[in-house]
Amino acid sequence: METKKRFKYFTISQWQEEEEYLREMHKKGWKFEKVTGLGMYHFVKCEPEDVVYRLDYNEDSESKEYQKLFEDCGWEYLQNFVGYSYFRKKANQENTEDDEIFSDVQSKLDMCKNVIKRRTIPLLVIFICIIIPQLVHLFALITGKNGGDSFDTVLFYIFCALFVVYLWIFGTMTYQYLKVKRKV
Repeated sequence: METKKRFKYFTISQWQEEEEYLREMHKKGWKFEKVTGLGMYHFVKCEPEDVVYRLDYNEDSESKEYQKLFEDCGWEYLQNFVGYSYFRKKANQENTEDDEIFSDVQSKLDMCKNVIKRRTIPLLVIFICIIIPQLVHLFALITGKNGGDSFDTVLFYIFCALFVVYLWIFGTMTYQYLKVKRKV
């Protein structure tokens, strides 16, 4: 059996892009087996076919009842990784509604809210309590009377980069949430 590993990074708000990536790989003859580490995707060689992959973010994802619910609807449970449950089933060409794990857009919006609550709020706390105060402190040091030293300047640029990364994360999360919300 042939296997393939691919590194691919998706942010917590890019679950739809991740689903599409897994579907495209399956169409090319590479069935998703698991994801490990920070985005190492493991695939097994298979017959190319159109298979739909879906991710759900749910606290109960490890429970047998949760998995059985999806199984009863024709979904194969694959794994749980950093809060997301991975499912797949053969695409339904006649009824694309069967290719969704959410019965309505409101359910998808609820999942987005759950992701934001469980993932973004801790990031926001770090941003407000650590990144911003350190950035302000280091800025005051390097622009102050003594000018700070080169280490302070390096730290300042590191915190500037972290500031930008956090803004990008918050912007991406907001964009994804508003995109789903517009469909409601």
